[in-house]
Amino acid sequence: MIEEIQPRPALDDRPAPRRIGLIALATDHTVEADFRRLVASDAVAVHVARVHYANPTTPENLRAMHPHLAAAAGLILPGEALDAIVYGCTSASVVIGEDAVAAALEAGRPGTPVITPAGAAVRALCALRARRIDILTPYVRRTAEPMQAFFAAKGFDVDRLVCLGMEDDREMARLPLEEIVRLAVETITPGAEALFLACTALRAAQCAPEIERRTGLPVVTSNLAAAWASLRQCGIAPDPDAACRLLTLADTR
Repeated sequence: MIEEIQPRPALDDRPAPRRIGLIALATDHTVEADFRRLVASDAVAVHVARVHYANPTTPENLRAMHPHLAAAAGLILPGEALDAIVYGCTSASVVIGEDAVAAALEAGRPGTPVITPAGAAVRALCALRARRIDILTPYVRRTAEPMQAFFAAKGFDVDRLVCLGMEDDREMARLPLEEIVRLAVETITPGAEALFLACTALRAAQCAPEIERRTGLPVVTSNLAAAWASLRQCGIAPDPDAACRLLTLADTR
């Protein structure tokens, strides 16, 4: 016997109180896992869409994502509100331009706040009161150079930018954690106030606490900054017991 219960049960307004939309590159192994670890909880749901991307990681290939961003944004819970939408690519948000990225995502998700890893890193460094920074990237030089110009235009002194010459983000994701720590420590120059590890493909967020322990400097990574900005956008308070310094701070913007 089949029965249909009437009246239907009452429903919650939404399954989770807050929700973040994340646009990950088709080839990215890392950003989704980092957001599951750093952002997702009973209070905050993370919903992911993928956008077409083809290696190598060059400015031309990064810009080629721009026409696809609106459609990718529109695939995340169509017709339902998001607390923010995150574009999970640092280098593309720099070479396309944050305003252009925001306009594309606005076309797909009108009225939704936009977070980029590059913009979140700027906010994170400001919250840390760091203006003199070093940067480590896995990119080839011509992909890394716009990153230095971006931070310089935001008023930061970039003492050193190290690029590893890698062209495939799938390989970037395979860089061992101990190598990320070693390279980060070796990147730091005297007088630096913080280190930024750029690239959502790097498993750098997992390494931030150890790098901070070894160097005494605050560490910002692409995924860590975007996750921190997402939590603050959702009204999640800083955690004074967090493993890395950034997560203990409010957003000062």
